[in-house]
Amino acid sequence: MPLMTLQGTEIPLYWLGSQSALDNGTCGRVSCTPTAEQNLLDSLFLAQWEDRAWKGFLRYDVTSCELKVIDGRRKFVAQLNEGWNLNNFLKQNPLTYRCMKMHSERLLFGIASGEKTNPEIIHSATVPDDASLVVVNANPVEYGHVFLVPHGLISLSQLMDASALEMVVRIAVEINNCSFRVFFDYSASSANHPYFQACYFANPLPVELMPVVTIHGDRKLEGLHMYEVKDYPVKAFLFVDKGNLKVLIEVVAEICSWLQDQKIPYSLLISDCGAKMFLFPQRLAVAYSLSAWECGGYIVFKDRFEFDQATEEAMLERLGAFSLDDESFSVVMQLCCLVASRLAT
Repeated sequence: MPLMTLQGTEIPLYWLGSQSALDNGTCGRVSCTPTAEQNLLDSLFLAQWEDRAWKGFLRYDVTSCELKVIDGRRKFVAQLNEGWNLNNFLKQNPLTYRCMKMHSERLLFGIASGEKTNPEIIHSATVPDDASLVVVNANPVEYGHVFLVPHGLISLSQLMDASALEMVVRIAVEINNCSFRVFFDYSASSANHPYFQACYFANPLPVELMPVVTIHGDRKLEGLHMYEVKDYPVKAFLFVDKGNLKVLIEVVAEICSWLQDQKIPYSLLISDCGAKMFLFPQRLAVAYSLSAWECGGYIVFKDRFEFDQATEEAMLERLGAFSLDDESFSVVMQLCCLVASRLAT
């Protein structure tokens, strides 16, 4: 399906300030702001999303969906969403001609790097070629669910790379809200749609509360910590900023690039204002891979009976079916250590 040409389109534009915490290396020592204290980008983001929700651009009201914590040690979260349609969700490409021509108002605003010290909002501006685009997701999983399309007009045929990852981390840093999570899912079938997604979760996702063990041994890394998540059904890595987000971005981007080259599906969950990245490599599946929020322990159910009957044992089996086996995970771990040793020592 052809991509919608956005040249000449005017939308709100958020210019990032030239002095970013990502550039000066302080981000790892800055705490997220409580959700009650919104900054400029956070306020714009939610105001635009709520405007589209009010205008009927969402298929359902996700804020009215029933939630429960499944009994058990991992505290998996289940959502009952009878309007959820996995097939529609998997087929979404936020910038196809059909999507944008029929619903051009789904394009909320653009984000671009500015030259001024402080950020600013232009309420109506032509979309720059290098702008990242924020597009409302009509099938939301949680409040504020959007697509983030890095460098929207020039990179849609590319895989996720360090440049794209850096831009979404900049957005997470700028929003500075601990409820904000960014996701990326890669599978061979989705390689032509390299967009991120983001939404707000009021509470930590289950995987964020799991124990971790360091995996880089005695070698001292500069700029990040690297861990293996333990006691969890999907084998995963956790990369944590240690005062230099650019090193974290470079390491994670190179590991993801290798996984893409090997056609290994994976999901990436970015939390804590960009300072933490969970990587979930997955085994090859015929038609479906786990989404990043599923990997994180947030499961959507369409059927009331399945929702009511959900147990931790069933969730362990459901998620574990996509996890790499020990041997394959060990191979990826060795790669992580090699990349980190080269880029962060």
